[in-house]
Amino acid sequence: MDIVAALMMMPIALMLGGLAAIGVAITMGRPVIFTQDRVGRGGRIFRMYKLRTMSAHNSNGKQTATSKSDCRVTPLGRVLRRYRIDELPQLYNILRGDMSLIGPRPEQPQLVAEYQKMIPHYDLRHSVQPGLSGWAQVSFGYASTVEETRAKLTYDLFYVKEFGLALDLEIVVATIWTLATGRNAR
Repeated sequence: MDIVAALMMMPIALMLGGLAAIGVAITMGRPVIFTQDRVGRGGRIFRMYKLRTMSAHNSNGKQTATSKSDCRVTPLGRVLRRYRIDELPQLYNILRGDMSLIGPRPEQPQLVAEYQKMIPHYDLRHSVQPGLSGWAQVSFGYASTVEETRAKLTYDLFYVKEFGLALDLEIVVATIWTLATGRNAR
């Protein structure tokens, strides 16, 4: 079902993503696509793709979550993030089988290792395929602190427990609303 839905979304995603990629190339230069390792189902590491929304920075190799008003996000990047256009390349991850349309958002390996030490049951979110959108994403939004991640985890664990078509359809509707309003963008 994920592959069929991703293929159906592909024409619009290619058109919209292509225009956004041109905008990224003009305003930020290359690379246009940002890649990053993420943790998927069962703790498997995979390479996730996004349109680049941040300026180059020196992070000394430390992985961090994007915070509110993050100075690394460019003006075009803010628009792409607000309407989740930067996430369109993840349809490729869905076609590859790395991700699903619906599930907990995949995190960076270094952050996962830290959260597993600090937050009980954090690894349970990896018992299902990560998603392009999810219950935590539409209900809570982004998390940039341990406290926010702990709160967001309750939504991910609810999804793992109640996993099913009815909840997925509710998330799809909430995702469409989020895309239309730009709610919870960072």
